[in-house]
Amino acid sequence: MAGVVPFDRVSLDLSGPPLTVHLVGIGGTGMSAIATVLTALGHRVTGSDGAASAALASLVGAGLDARVGNAPDLAAQADVVGVSTAISADDPDVVSARAAGVPVAHRYDLLAAIGACRRTLSVSGTHGKTTTSALLALTLEGAGLDPSFIIGGLVAGFDSGSRWTGGEWFVLEADESDSTFLAPPRAGAIVTNIEPDHLDHHGTFEDLIAAFERFCIETDGPAVICADDVGAAPLIDVTPNAVSYGTSGLADYVISSIEPSPTGGSDWTVTDPAGGEHRLHVALPGHHLVLNATAAFTLAVSVGADADGAISGLSRYRGVGRRFERRGSAGGVTFIDDYAHLPTEVRAVLDAARSGAVVGGWSRVVAVFQPHRFSRTRDVWREYADAFELADVVVVTDIYPAGEAPIDGITGRLVADAVADAHHSADVRYLATRADLVAALPSLLRPDDLCLTMGAGDLTTLPDDLISHLDAGRTS
Repeated sequence: MAGVVPFDRVSLDLSGPPLTVHLVGIGGTGMSAIATVLTALGHRVTGSDGAASAALASLVGAGLDARVGNAPDLAAQADVVGVSTAISADDPDVVSARAAGVPVAHRYDLLAAIGACRRTLSVSGTHGKTTTSALLALTLEGAGLDPSFIIGGLVAGFDSGSRWTGGEWFVLEADESDSTFLAPPRAGAIVTNIEPDHLDHHGTFEDLIAAFERFCIETDGPAVICADDVGAAPLIDVTPNAVSYGTSGLADYVISSIEPSPTGGSDWTVTDPAGGEHRLHVALPGHHLVLNATAAFTLAVSVGADADGAISGLSRYRGVGRRFERRGSAGGVTFIDDYAHLPTEVRAVLDAARSGAVVGGWSRVVAVFQPHRFSRTRDVWREYADAFELADVVVVTDIYPAGEAPIDGITGRLVADAVADAHHSADVRYLATRADLVAALPSLLRPDDLCLTMGAGDLTTLPDDLISHLDAGRTS
């Protein structure tokens, strides 16, 4: 494969005459959201994607010329072609655009142009971006502010990951993986946490921290930062416009009195800088969700949202696709799927699973984990050793490559061995392939189990396979 596209730096004015924008990889979460918003702004959007998907079908259903495979003819007719870092320089649409003299822009510039159309609130951090963005959109909605948003998951309550409205505010899940989070001008921002990740782009952890410093300092408004996170907390002292939140009494917005709610979620108190106390509630479990919801509340009220309305909006949160998403049940087994793929995320999701066990009705947690990317597994496999302590059974499968070439000696077995070596009594299984999983899990699972699939790859479809298998066994 040829190298990534050498992008053109393009300054787009989306408030002017309609443009024709061709998006390569339009079926992906980020690009499909951009397509929806550009269309709502009155521009003509075309696109192509290497695989059929529900998102692609939805765009076609909305009237877009979005094709499976390549569409070099559409690329050559566009005013600008948009790509992500994942697209290679030899992609036929890119080659066609170059030959026709059509500029090829990175999504960085597309999001910058969209963000310039509204007052943008950007949410970033190593973990929790999608959930916190959804929570922020709901707080603003609850306060009657009718926000636009681009979020990397289907938000229950909005039934979409993107929308464009006449409201003042635009909520953006801002991705640090390729520095796209620095693109749009920001009227407010959130940093949930910072851990070493995406160092293939940033180089070193120090460079990643420097990028987050820019993200905060260049925000023209409140930069909301988690005081409980060891990676993010140092940003508070170097950011003039910092607003902190957390359980520490030194935070501006202090979390206290956290209690499980009767419905399986959490209730807690947030004390604001003026001493006012606010009782918050979310319907899903997990300490990480308490932190993320507090971040959303803090930014919402910091930009002028009514506190009671924001709290009401939070109470309507019912999740985001692939974030502790209940996928169904069969044979007495509950299936929940989550995007967690880093050690901290795995620990947080298992904590949420344990917190919700009484209401959920499960007695064992069977964690099925798919490592993501060969390079990431090579760099962090040892850190998974203690990530699965709250699981009763740990099943690890092989690595989802996400376009990467294999690395000699790097397999999912490294993760399984790290857990087994650190916890000799743990029940750890390594089932490399999908066929292995489908063959073994139905007999491993028991009534009243929670089967929790975790990973950023294609493991998300496994619950459907297992539910079908268990239902078929029950009726045969």
